[in-house]
Amino acid sequence: MRRFLDLLYDGAAWLAALAMIGVLLMVLLSIISRQFGFHAAGTDAYAGYSMAAAGFLALAHTLKHNEHIRVTLLLGRLKGKALHALEMWALTAAIFLSGLFAYYSVRLAWQSRVINDISTGNDATPLWIPQIAMAVGSVILLVAFMDEWWLQLTGQRKQATSEEALHNE
Repeated sequence: MRRFLDLLYDGAAWLAALAMIGVLLMVLLSIISRQFGFHAAGTDAYAGYSMAAAGFLALAHTLKHNEHIRVTLLLGRLKGKALHALEMWALTAAIFLSGLFAYYSVRLAWQSRVINDISTGNDATPLWIPQIAMAVGSVILLVAFMDEWWLQLTGQRKQATSEEALHNE
């Protein structure tokens, strides 16, 4: 199971990286089209879709590598059972909130598909297509929080050290 979850997080990160390449390609196409006097319709919209996909698909991988921003003012002062209890409370709240987010993201993509919602730009993209990345990314984030909750409960969770926090700043 651990191997599958790690592959899931890494796969989502790779898709996020591909989405970032998509942003780059759309921006380059937009620049080139202006320089050579032709219009590439939808490049702004597709760059935005790719940027959103990159952000959502990278969330779980970022969480699993302790790269999310955390306020450690209180956590740094706690030890033992108090620290464990606060971590469990925070992870439970995160599961609840990411579960709501995942539910409504999936629901939004589904409803956009059912009602055939399209973008208002000249690209007229069916909105459920870019919304899939948000839904998938939020579901994987929910799985990652549940994974962290289980690891914390069983005492297997790796705690970020203060040196790691300094490295991120």
